[in-house]
Amino acid sequence: MTDDHMIPSIPDLHDDALAARLQGLLDNKTKPLGALGRLEGLALRLGLILGSEAPALEAPQMLVCAADHGLAARGVSAYPSEVTWQMVENFLSGGAAVSVLARQHGLALTVVDCGVRRDFQPRPGLVQRRIAAGTADASTGPAMSAAQCAQAIENGREVVRALPGNALLLGEMGIGNSSAAALLLARLGGLDIDACTGAGTGLDAAGLARKRTVLREVLALHATAVAPLDALAAFGGFEIATLAGAVLQAAHERRVIVVDGFIASAAVLVANALAPHVAQRCVAAHCSAEPGHTALLRCLGLEPLLDLGLRLGEGSGAALAWPLLESACRILREMASFESAGVSRG
Repeated sequence: MTDDHMIPSIPDLHDDALAARLQGLLDNKTKPLGALGRLEGLALRLGLILGSEAPALEAPQMLVCAADHGLAARGVSAYPSEVTWQMVENFLSGGAAVSVLARQHGLALTVVDCGVRRDFQPRPGLVQRRIAAGTADASTGPAMSAAQCAQAIENGREVVRALPGNALLLGEMGIGNSSAAALLLARLGGLDIDACTGAGTGLDAAGLARKRTVLREVLALHATAVAPLDALAAFGGFEIATLAGAVLQAAHERRVIVVDGFIASAAVLVANALAPHVAQRCVAAHCSAEPGHTALLRCLGLEPLLDLGLRLGEGSGAALAWPLLESACRILREMASFESAGVSRG
């Protein structure tokens, strides 16, 4: 699969002059040097992403991509596949955790059907980009064809092009998708599959052992799928590929990308493998309880803002971290300097 046509230009954001100006502004605020800790580093990062000494976050978009996985038939999840479509309905009716948090923080919520085994009635907040009724079983062949993988990436780019604002928060839903994320991390990160694999939706010890055995078989079956797009097609899923496309487009448009948990981070891992400056535009919302997430964030060079033991997905962690991004921008824009406030320096 050639990737030139689907990867937009994503230049290096490195800007020493802007970074120096931002650091100078932060150092001159009415506080001891560095007293706002990591919030100052976040403010600097947001200023660099948005190319501004007075960054402002506008019309933030929560994008939840949903799809089913053929590999779920191998018992890699504690929940049945029907939960995917049931949770999509829950998102759209406003009852899921991410729905509640999006309302609380003023985040526009868009749910994308990327490949759920269910026909949904059209309604506000739902974007239909279904490629098939779930991926194929990755333990018997590739989860997606090269053409399906390319289509999913293009769908993600198209969805983001149509959304307003300068910030994109990533969410997902798909029973079996922690397996796809673990496989992508093992292959693209060069890590042992056991270190990448956790309980997902809540497998017991026996279930986790079975999941690891299945995933090791899948990795062996697709031993030649080493390039990012080949690995993505081999392991799935439609929602991860759609998110990867969304991330590429958001990075191209210089939006702030707020990364949720393990599965959303796997989509960023793929996008960053395709275009190495993607991670510069990203903020890691949190570190999840899924064991591979720490290693995945390390691969991306991202430091998570929160560590709350979350393992829900949906974009819930991204929504919870959102107020920190707003605070960081406000500190830069609104907090007085020693001069403007007439405060003596230490």
